[in-house]
Amino acid sequence: MRVSGLLRFLALTFFLITLWIFIHSYTSFSIKNIRLPRWLGESPTHSLRVVKTKCNLSRPCPANFFAFKICSGAANVVGPTICFEDNMIMSPVKNNVGRGLNIVLVNGSTGMVLKKECFDMYSGDAMPLVKFLKEILEDELVLVASYDDPGTKMNDEIRKLFSNLGSSYANQLGFRDSWVFLGARDIKNKSPFEQYLKNNPDTNKYEGWPELLELEGCVPQRVF
Repeated sequence: MRVSGLLRFLALTFFLITLWIFIHSYTSFSIKNIRLPRWLGESPTHSLRVVKTKCNLSRPCPANFFAFKICSGAANVVGPTICFEDNMIMSPVKNNVGRGLNIVLVNGSTGMVLKKECFDMYSGDAMPLVKFLKEILEDELVLVASYDDPGTKMNDEIRKLFSNLGSSYANQLGFRDSWVFLGARDIKNKSPFEQYLKNNPDTNKYEGWPELLELEGCVPQRVF
């Protein structure tokens, strides 16, 4: 019994010593020989730069250009927004938009906001809009966003005034159409900044209204 017990003790001691040597050798090898690549093991010294664009445009505008984004209203539920040079001029949050046409005037040289108005084109008086459009000066930019119904009160005089501002679609604008536009007075060619969707029951996204429109871009200072 004593001999067998001694042998078991010696065997256990040998096993523990062998295990300790193995573990020690393995950890030493791991510590000395495993090296992470520099790009993986070291913390980066430079962080990625996120470019903030004015009005959250998809790309920044070059020097001497104004950034703008115009969104029409969605049906008669969500109002339009008009942003110019990172200044949200009209929006539902500001509670300064209304049914019909929402219009902003800015100085084409400085970008300063001059006027902002909304005109009810469903049940309102069309004459204030006529007066507003006739008073636009040559060095002013006009930004327009429709909401709900921009066309019921449209008449030939208003359509002609918008056409003189560079619109290609003012003559077609009708009941519950969607329209966004940027132009200026007496330009030689039609404005490249315009989108239009006809109210059509077969293609409308919303019940009774077409899809909202979003127009963004960079307009040169005093381009027109």
